[in-house]
Amino acid sequence: MAQITPGEGEGIESALRRFKREVSKAGIFPDMRKHRHFETPIEKRKRKMLAKHRQKRRKFRF
Repeated sequence: MAQITPGEGEGIESALRRFKREVSKAGIFPDMRKHRHFETPIEKRKRKMLAKHRQKRRKFRF
């Protein structure tokens, strides 16, 4: 869980920016998309295509 404590006198914009940075570092958004119930056909194709490319790269590494 990403959590920040806003500093005294810190603006809401900068606190929100820091929070977004922490969330992206923690990898929460990709995980949410992966566990979402409905996946659009375009997302499914992209995911499968990327997985195929990753497998090919791993295969030819050694």
